[in-house]
Formats: sequence, structure tokens, C-alpha cells
Amino acid sequence: MSGSNYSLTTFSPSGKLVQIDYAREAVARGRTSLGIKAVDGVVIATEKKEPSILIDETCSSKIQHLTNNIGITYSGMGPDFRILTRQGRKAAQKYYLQYLDAIPVSQLVREVASTCQEFTQSGGVRPFGVSLFLAGFDDEGPQLYHVDPSGSYWAWKASAIGSNATNAKTFLTKRYDPEMKLQDAIATAILTLKEGMEGEVTENNIEIATIGPDRQFKIMSTAEIRDHIDTLL
Repeated sequence: MSGSNYSLTTFSPSGKLVQIDYAREAVARGRTSLGIKAVDGVVIATEKKEPSILIDETCSSKIQHLTNNIGITYSGMGPDFRILTRQGRKAAQKYYLQYLDAIPVSQLVREVASTCQEFTQSGGVRPFGVSLFLAGFDDEGPQLYHVDPSGSYWAWKASAIGSNATNAKTFLTKRYDPEMKLQDAIATAILTLKEGMEGEVTENNIEIATIGPDRQFKIMSTAEIRDHIDTLL
């Protein structure tokens, strides 16, 4: 393997920054996460699995608040996610202090994506080994964005990232309905995760969060997830 494969800021002859490909490989090895935008809100959901049954599962969460009305989840490397979450919260707070108003979802996505992009061109650092979903509700309505390790970002109606992303996207393509309500989106999210999981889906191996017209991003408790699973399965 040539030394250029380890160089962050050098293009390969084919025009790629290979370190970004390596970062995407880290994402592809991560647990599956997905997002679905409904007419009245957004749901994001993710698989989780603790490395040991001795770990206190309440100390870790793959879904986090950025603001009251915007949340984030990931596939890939957990520590990298923690850094980007902190950067997103700082950007949201800075906007609020300057304008005394909540930051628009699209602008916060741009801020987080810009941080990702900066780490593709600086010496002494590496790209973040995570892909992100940001879900929010503002004056533009419900929104779902995906941010790539390269700093690229897209708005989605429904999408998936992680180890089972291809199959999950195929499942979502068949199940997605533009007129879908939030409760239906939650059911679809659970079914999509179930399709790609070994063993049964339980309240202990998935996380779900929603945001609706009240603009309050809510992470479901295990009891709430259990209720949805019981109703569905």
C-alpha cells in the first residue's frame, strides 16, 4: 500500500480522497440507522447493541438532542458522533445568542456539514467516521437531512445508513407513502429495522425519536417502544 493512501489532503490519480472512502467504510460497518419524513413530522430510528451485557445501557444513547426541535443520530464511530453533536449544539447556541431565535434546521445542517468538510482538508486530522441523520421541525415544516463524512448533505423523504442500508432503502422505497402520518412512519421504521436484524426486535436493541407539529423533539422511552412493537408485531 502506497504512502499516498494515508495522506488526507492528496487526491488519488482517480480524483478521490481515499481517506473519505475509508470513513464511509467505517459507516458501512456501523449499526443501521434510518429516518422517515411524514406529512406531520419526522421519525428517526437506529439499531443499538452494547458490547457487553455488563454495561449499563442507560449511559449511552445513539439519538441526541441538538436543540428543542432538532435531533440527531448516526451510524459509524460513536466518539466521532459525540464531537459532532457538541459542535452542533454550540452552533445552535451561537445562533440563538446572536438572533434570539431558534436556528433553522437547514442552517444547522450546513454548520455540521461544514465541520465534516473541514476535516477532509486539514493536516493532522482525519475525516469523521460517521454518517448523520438530522431531524427537525421549523417554519419550513418537518425536515430530514443526511450528512456524509465528506461534508455533503441531502434532504430526504426516507433513507437509511449503516450495515444494512441497501436492503433498508429497498424496503423503504416499497413502503414509503408521501401522505404517511407520523404514527405510520413509526411503524414503518420498526418494520424496516426488523427486516435487517438477526433475532427479534425489542425495546432494548432499537432507539426511536420523533418530532411533530409541537416542535418538540422526543426520544421514546423503552416502555413506549415496547407499546409500538406490541401493537405492530
